[in-house]
Amino acid sequence: MNKLIVSLLLTVGISGIAHAAGDATAGQAKAAVCGACHGPDGNSMAPNFPKLAGQGERYLNKQLHDIKSGKRTVLEMTGLLTNLSDQDLADIAAYFASQKGSVGAADPKVVSRGEALFRGGDLAKGLPSCTGCHSPNGAGNAAAGFPHLGGQHAQYIAKQLTDFRKEEAGRTNDGDTKPMQTISKKLSDEDIAAVSSYIQGLH
Repeated sequence: MNKLIVSLLLTVGISGIAHAAGDATAGQAKAAVCGACHGPDGNSMAPNFPKLAGQGERYLNKQLHDIKSGKRTVLEMTGLLTNLSDQDLADIAAYFASQKGSVGAADPKVVSRGEALFRGGDLAKGLPSCTGCHSPNGAGNAAAGFPHLGGQHAQYIAKQLTDFRKEEAGRTNDGDTKPMQTISKKLSDEDIAAVSSYIQGLH
């Protein structure tokens, strides 16, 4: 099961669309409006808005393009990217990727279950570990476009996993999400809460 999912994800990563190279210095000014929700350096203080600092450039660039085109629905970003060029999006992605992400804390009541799921999955449920794609420290795989998770807000992670599970429009934007839809359907609400909390404190 683990090998099959990793193989699928690697295939998706290798076949991803290439975008223009980003300029982090130029991206700082272009990302000014993003700071209202995501923080000036990409470390959002609001748990419902994701931290972008330290996120993989390829992943960020693709999500920005998908949000702009409507493939991924993020209501709070409606119209914000409409007038930005491919180079603008690449520069913004490069800027946030160059920043250092902050780390939160895990809830000690659920950290054991969260760690077990993240590192070992759950064989009884057919769940692979998260480490295969997102790495043991949650850094992700920037080259393959697999997102950095470590330190991300638990509330945001939990919402994304729930949306994957329900196949909400905002999380069915392309083939990258298919394995996550399969995995999330095997997670209970308690599993999602535990692994999300563990990720928040992971670094």
